[in-house]
Amino acid sequence: MAPGTRFFTDEYDIYARLPAWGYDHHSVCHSRGESARDDDGDGFYEVHVNTMEGVWSLLRSWLRPHRGISQESLPVYPSFFQFVHNARVRGKGLLNSLLAALLG
Repeated sequence: MAPGTRFFTDEYDIYARLPAWGYDHHSVCHSRGESARDDDGDGFYEVHVNTMEGVWSLLRSWLRPHRGISQESLPVYPSFFQFVHNARVRGKGLLNSLLAALLG
């Protein structure tokens, strides 16, 4: 990810390193019951992690039938999931997106 990329996370302490690595980091504190925060008071919750948590939940459900994935091929599964998720097309329509990406 490019330096300056903005990250929204929960309070897990491993994310505290992000600013030192050159990233823009904002977090919510689930342990205080916070799931989103309106930092500037305009009614729009700028800091939240609901979207990413939802994506991880979808990925977990998608991977569940693929038990026993080898470590060598593991990166392929989330990469393909990312492609499918970003294509926002399901069923037979996904084939056109996949072919367009492959044929370039």
